[in-house]
Amino acid sequence: MPAFTPTELATQLGSGLLSFPVTHFTRDLVVDEAAYRDNIARLGKYEVAGLFAAGGTGEFFSLTPEEVGRVVRAAVASAPEGTPILAPAGYGTATAVAMARDAEAAGADGLLLFPPYLTEASADGLIDHVRAVCAATSLSVVLYNRANAVYTAATVAALADSCPNLIGFKDGVGDLEAITRIHSRLGDRLVYIGGLPTAETFALPYLELGVTTYSSAIFNFLPEFALTFYAAVRAQDRATVRRLLDEVVLPYTAIRDRKAGYAVSVVKAGMTLVGHSAGPVRPPLTDLDDSELAMLGDVVEKAKSLTV
Repeated sequence: MPAFTPTELATQLGSGLLSFPVTHFTRDLVVDEAAYRDNIARLGKYEVAGLFAAGGTGEFFSLTPEEVGRVVRAAVASAPEGTPILAPAGYGTATAVAMARDAEAAGADGLLLFPPYLTEASADGLIDHVRAVCAATSLSVVLYNRANAVYTAATVAALADSCPNLIGFKDGVGDLEAITRIHSRLGDRLVYIGGLPTAETFALPYLELGVTTYSSAIFNFLPEFALTFYAAVRAQDRATVRRLLDEVVLPYTAIRDRKAGYAVSVVKAGMTLVGHSAGPVRPPLTDLDDSELAMLGDVVEKAKSLTV
């Protein structure tokens, strides 16, 4: 049985900052499990409400199913007691079901259900997909709303009615009207998670819509800054949020936007800069060049100066 009931996990996730740890690779692009375990233990010492193993920032898309299982097990074994670990499930329905069952066997506390691989799907098809995964496990499930899996309020309501272990909605689209409709219809039935790249940028307006938490990629290498920012958001300290956006987050996003795929690459570069290298990214992603690394170094130093 999972350590958290669906209600308990939803409450826990909505109570604080979330993060998607990177997946560590050697120079030969092999999963570096020992380094990954050390990093999970390091991040778990901070006040984080949950960690998502092998998620988007963890390069889920480049991992084999066997590697996903290894990473999830390493996270479960290394996280401090009380820090929930959510595992990924994705690709086709049969693969997602297999991943869900393996995550439960690994001791994960919940699932993040990624969009189906490649193909578009109707609302009815997405409902069948989500129901199959939810029925395959007792783990709590969070929907990831992005790409070819964009859920309407009616679709989410139908799923919430038929899937008691569906607990969350993570938004990676940024359609504020759609989020408003979903929150208006479902209220506290779900926990709402901001999931756009560099979610800090949208954190304050999302809070107004009932999105109390978000996944911070910056937390990987600047945990103190990420927690300072989150505290300012929850306090609705607009002056501090704007200052931290202007001086750190927006310069960071300018580097992120220089090349497709850099939303992950810039995080791994940040890890290297702060002395916690996670190795390179796997193709088809590419690493930052030296000039971009220098630019990121300036951002890191600025962030440190604001959280001393």
